[in-house]
Amino acid sequence: MSVQILFLGPLQDISGCIEQEAPAPLDWPRLLDAVGPSVAEQLEADERIQVACSGVVLADRTKLRARDGDKVGLLPPVSGG
Repeated sequence: MSVQILFLGPLQDISGCIEQEAPAPLDWPRLLDAVGPSVAEQLEADERIQVACSGVVLADRTKLRARDGDKVGLLPPVSGG
């Protein structure tokens, strides 16, 4: 039973990977533990980073409740011009 965590944008560089698996079920505290201290620090420091679970962006990322087979995407803010 696992959840797939997808790192997008600069979070890929920080994590050193594109994706990783974590044991299911996965809530916000378990996500922070699973992604390691560098990514967890970014998630806690930047509220603009959104979290999606199985394609749905969560209005409150701390309410994450991912189950077996779900994909959790970590979506940093986008900039450009």
